[in-house]
Amino acid sequence: MADREFDLIPLLDHINPATLSYQDWITVGMALKHEGYTAMDWDIWSQADSRYKKGECFAKWDSFQGSGMGTVTGATITQMAKDNGWVSEFRLADDAHELDWDSTIDRDYKIIDKNWVEAKEIKEPVNWSPVQELITYLETIFDSTDLVGYVTTTYPIETDNGPIYKPTQGNYDRTAGELIQALQKCEGDIGAVFGDYKEEAGAWIRFNPLDGKGVKNDNVTDFRYALVESDSMDLGKQYALFKELELPIAALVHSGKKSLHAIVKVDARDYQEYRKRVDYIYAICKKNGLDIDTQNRNPSRLSRMPGVTRNGRKQFLVDTNIGKTNYEEWFQWIEDLNDDLPDPETLADQWDNLPDLAPELIKGVLRQGHKLLIAGPSKAGKSFALIELSIAIAEGKEWLGWACEQGKVLYVNLELDRPSALHRFKDVYEAMGLQPNNLANIDIWNLRGKTVPMDKLAPKLIRRSLKKNYQAVIIDPIYKVLTGDENSADQMAHFTNQFDKVATELGCSVIYCHHHSKGAQGGKKSMDRASGSGVFARDPDALIDLVELELTEELVKARSEKAAAKIYQQALQEKALDYYQHEVTLDDLESRYQMQQHFDKAIKDIMVKQPYLEAVKKAQHEVEIATAWRVEGTLREFAKFKPVNMWFSYPVHSVDTTGVLADIELEDSKPNWQKTTKVARENRKSKEQNAKERQESLKKAFETTSSFHPDEPVTKKELAEHMGVKERTIENYVNESENFVLKNGKILKIE
Repeated sequence: MADREFDLIPLLDHINPATLSYQDWITVGMALKHEGYTAMDWDIWSQADSRYKKGECFAKWDSFQGSGMGTVTGATITQMAKDNGWVSEFRLADDAHELDWDSTIDRDYKIIDKNWVEAKEIKEPVNWSPVQELITYLETIFDSTDLVGYVTTTYPIETDNGPIYKPTQGNYDRTAGELIQALQKCEGDIGAVFGDYKEEAGAWIRFNPLDGKGVKNDNVTDFRYALVESDSMDLGKQYALFKELELPIAALVHSGKKSLHAIVKVDARDYQEYRKRVDYIYAICKKNGLDIDTQNRNPSRLSRMPGVTRNGRKQFLVDTNIGKTNYEEWFQWIEDLNDDLPDPETLADQWDNLPDLAPELIKGVLRQGHKLLIAGPSKAGKSFALIELSIAIAEGKEWLGWACEQGKVLYVNLELDRPSALHRFKDVYEAMGLQPNNLANIDIWNLRGKTVPMDKLAPKLIRRSLKKNYQAVIIDPIYKVLTGDENSADQMAHFTNQFDKVATELGCSVIYCHHHSKGAQGGKKSMDRASGSGVFARDPDALIDLVELELTEELVKARSEKAAAKIYQQALQEKALDYYQHEVTLDDLESRYQMQQHFDKAIKDIMVKQPYLEAVKKAQHEVEIATAWRVEGTLREFAKFKPVNMWFSYPVHSVDTTGVLADIELEDSKPNWQKTTKVARENRKSKEQNAKERQESLKKAFETTSSFHPDEPVTKKELAEHMGVKERTIENYVNESENFVLKNGKILKIE
């Protein structure tokens, strides 16, 4: 599938589904799928038709596959839109774009100045061998088994200046090999092989092979060549321009009059690709001053046959196989010459007049127009961190302790449904304790269920954002738009280049998040923790990395009690200030127990106490569910910052101002003896837990089995069948039990 920078969705506005036949409606769907759009795009457009049936688009979407898709592309939609009045504004970017002659080209694609190109002399052959020349042409253009179309018979059309001879349909039933063999035996008489031609008219030949059933475009079997011809320029100048443009010309034929016929290699897979490549060739020629005949686009077109004469002048072969080897090589050469890259500049010219640095969007971390990646494991609240950052930029507040420049933000929501996304923003606003004074600074683009790969999304995003003056675009999450294998460096380079396009075109920062690789992360550097290719970590200008800290039960309990003590203090200050000022000491403030005693003693009314008791429960719950994180970073523009420790308690992060997290070491950074001790402790705990679970299972199985015959003993076999284990396993369970003994195959409970 060709990459497109052109969005087909606006073209659908020019195509009314209500006026289409069923087959045309299906064709639009197939074209959208071919170009990487979604079933939702097709469904939304189809809803304008009274025949619309809910779910039909999605049901048919999966059936669009196989060979039937090959000839239906975005060009189909383009043509349908043109037929309904749409005027193309394509820019010449790659061979996937079909161009009009009135299209504007953003890049100039000017390779040569025709005014400075000297005409190249074309010498008419003196010792001319027409038969050998025609054989050379056939051998150059065709395979021996190709059916060749040619015309030697004409019909006259009378004009004021005398008759003009037009070609008939001609012949198309012989292969190139057959014609070559006949020419080798004709003893110089081309007419004996191809038929006699009228000397005033000359003869023609088709440059693409046919199927032997006709001479229309549908009869072309291989789209190898295109005809490039100019009849309004000096012949020597034409020849020079063909050479300078390095066109991949298989054969260049003098028409016997005032033009050269260049048979240019196209090598298209199908008619659609042929059209695109020919339009590209014609556009380049036109941009460089070669005034070509635009009516020669058809792959079944006739060209002048070398080896015959026309009004006494020779139709001869000027040259073969000149320019680039093939179309792909030539196309890449053209694009490389017109890559829009800036020219190198001399440092001495800028030394005393350096440009201003981009302003800092996040103080000491990120400049406007640069890229930021947040990396972390699941449950780190990365999406919440991005929403917090959106709000901080919109309100001009701090984010994780860093000051943010106020500005507009586009939050691209790829994961949440619209109601959930809007509610989440409100929840985070309230949890951050901020007044929503600048809600107009936040735009949310909800794309759940409508996502396309990033290389397709980038141009759509740019088109919608050009006049919005965003300071930041936040994309969450990127796995929804990820293209290619995340472990492939070149594929991920292509993926991350899309962020560069957005940042460059919009002049804004691009911020996104990515997940950690599997396994422990403590022993790794921050830039080595992100999953996949190292491109992820090395591409952005700033990397913020989150690693979870292991909390002890003692620390959680201490925080819980401190949170409760704080609320008891607030209650006393608000409802019993006089008591608080005279009875509560500084030591009391540090004790949850003492503050609760003061609270119960000073405030007797249960109705007054109730809201504070609820607040204590809420605060303690928030502490219990909170996770701790260490924020590290790798910065390209700024000095490395000290690690920031923070808490995440749904739905918001907060910087740890108490310092209790500072001494916690990341798991993999501990000495080996500490790791070993912990592993041993966990293994011991695991064994004890497993033994306890085995005894519980044995007890339940014994009680259930004995209930069926309370007056009879339970056998080892019965228990084994009930628990689904072997009898030997039951023996092991009983041997480690203090409540049961095994005697003569029977299980006895010790009272």
